[in-house]
Amino acid sequence: MANQIIVTVKLFAIYQETLQTPEIELTLPANSSVATVRDRLLEQYPTLEPWRHLTQFGVNLEQVKPEHRLEDGDEVVLIPPVSGG
Repeated sequence: MANQIIVTVKLFAIYQETLQTPEIELTLPANSSVATVRDRLLEQYPTLEPWRHLTQFGVNLEQVKPEHRLEDGDEVVLIPPVSGG
């Protein structure tokens, strides 16, 4: 399975509300970017589309850019905009 990787995706705010779970596991092609995770979720849950360009990314507790390449076993966090007061 060297041509695939498995990542754990931690979900917060709108992502968690939409998927109804705090965490999922995804199998992706090797050399996928962190944006691939977001795009895969948007394909499955089109109601998340408004958050496409607002979402930031974290991998293994570090904030990363959308083009960051994932490795097998990485923990990904999708960080939607938050509001509050």
